Amino acid sequence: MILVTLGTQDKSFKRLLKAIDKEIENKNIKEKVVVQAGYTKYKSDNMEIFDYCSSKKLDSLMKEAKLIITHGGVGSILGALKYDKPVIAAARLSKYKEHNNDHQKQIISEFVKEGYILELDDFTKLSDKIKESKKFIPKKYKSNNKKFVSNITKYIEEDNHTSWYNKFRYLWNILFFILIGLIIYLIIK
Repeated sequence: MILVTLGTQDKSFKRLLKAIDKEIENKNIKEKVVVQAGYTKYKSDNMEIFDYCSSKKLDSLMKEAKLIITHGGVGSILGALKYDKPVIAAARLSKYKEHNNDHQKQIISEFVKEGYILELDDFTKLSDKIKESKKFIPKKYKSNNKKFVSNITKYIEEDNHTSWYNKFRYLWNILFFILIGLIIYLIIK
């Protein structure tokens, strides 16, 4: 089974579904194709299409799939990489009004450069990309979240990156209590 995920982007990505449909009609795709289409409205007798599902259901479909074809959203790519399956990613492009800009091209490029996924940039070559995916062994994805959080924490905690309030918070607290004490003293007196 091939799983196609288009995420939850509020713009249509019919261009990818038309390319997949064409490959099914040309008998280049013989497997069952299941599509999580999100906002994209597309009718096909060749594919099982639904809008949204629970993350549990999507995970189940990803585990079952032999190949995952996705748009270039980080969440969709990372979700697919969890299962060590070949992933083909296609960027939504602004010139087709599939997104506001072309940042998905950069996202996909970085994942490709690291050896995690394959990129579909020419939709007329989808059949070739699917053939390539059968021999493609994706690099095991390793999250760098801990390093990322550590770097941000270190940056914030350095003196030259701490806000003026945090630098002088102790002093401000002392001055505040002195002022409160002075006001109470004046009221009582």
